[in-house]
Amino acid sequence: MMKLTQQIQTAIKEKKVIIGYRKSLRALKTGSPKLVVVAQGIPEGMEKALLHNAKISGVEVKKFKGSSRELGVVCGKPFPISTLVIE
Repeated sequence: MMKLTQQIQTAIKEKKVIIGYRKSLRALKTGSPKLVVVAQGIPEGMEKALLHNAKISGVEVKKFKGSSRELGVVCGKPFPISTLVIE
């Protein structure tokens, strides 16, 4: 978990992160992100859609070992983050 946390924080400092479910899906369909990070406990339908699109795009998906609130804290945001994409 520590390595993923550091990877997310580094990407945020470099402004290479897309935050949010809809924007993440769009990035998977149009761009070529390096990594998709999904928080635990997001709705099953959302997770399936992300996994499906990531598989088509050939992008790795990592499960964040924490809630969307905890992912928001790691990103330095005052709100929950269910999904993010690292470009």
